[in-house]
Amino acid sequence: MTTTESQSVSDAVTAGSHATDIARSGAATFRTAGGGADEARVATVVGAALEGIRSAIREHKVTYEEFDAFKRWLISVSDTGEWPLFLDVYLEFEVEKVAAETQDGSVGTILGPFWLDGQAQLDSPATLPMRDDEPGTPMILAGQVTATDGTPLAGAKVDIWHTDDEGWYSGFAAKPPAGNLRGVVTCDDQGRYEIHTRRPAPYTIPLDGPTGQMTLAAGWSPWRPAHIHLLVTAPGHRTLTTQLFFTGDPYLGHDVASADKPELTLDPQPTGNGDEVRSDRDFVLEAEGDRIQDSTPIGQRSSTSEAQ
Repeated sequence: MTTTESQSVSDAVTAGSHATDIARSGAATFRTAGGGADEARVATVVGAALEGIRSAIREHKVTYEEFDAFKRWLISVSDTGEWPLFLDVYLEFEVEKVAAETQDGSVGTILGPFWLDGQAQLDSPATLPMRDDEPGTPMILAGQVTATDGTPLAGAKVDIWHTDDEGWYSGFAAKPPAGNLRGVVTCDDQGRYEIHTRRPAPYTIPLDGPTGQMTLAAGWSPWRPAHIHLLVTAPGHRTLTTQLFFTGDPYLGHDVASADKPELTLDPQPTGNGDEVRSDRDFVLEAEGDRIQDSTPIGQRSSTSEAQ
């Protein structure tokens, strides 16, 4: 989200507080089967992570002044509640890559920290909640949700959220209003959905918090390309967590969260209704049992369907 002088509350603190509450509740565990880690697993993974940090200290001759600055930065991340933001921006894409190795169906990407539960339940065709004078280009996103064998998934749900035309997420800033441009859309009996919304805008991660400050200090771009978040679900099938991007966006290939993929790029076309545009995107969900029965990485086995 871009930072503006009109923002009355620190964006980093507001967004961090919301994202931390969600992460603390464990709401994101719908993405994969849960399970506690055993002692050996903890020792292996945490040990490797710590050794990576120790190796950086040795290789780059980190000084006490730099070490103290690092401790202050960690405290600042905690004080602002930005741990979900930092982890989702700089680490989640690697976790998603590992998960994708044993997943069929449509291409996914990271969830990010800005999902909210309890949003408006809508039937397709649906118009997302928005202000009467909602700025931005009117846009229709439509398609069909099927199983890997092509069977339409009647009543599948498409949970969708994205920024407004200024790069703000509802629920994570002083504007726009709660629930704006968010909703859970139920597909028809053929698994088809049609969602009327506004085209989102690119945005920076919060720059007034420690994650943004670290990003700028390193000379890295803080921008995310414009995108639409989606969780696509159907009973008995793996939840698809994905995002959709737009051709021509100047930040494609330079996403601070490393979440953009060529397979996830839309090319909206005019509908002839004013400046309205439309993109069609189908989604394929794998059955939950398919992943359990065959854990061989997708690249080493034949798939029953081509990911969309």
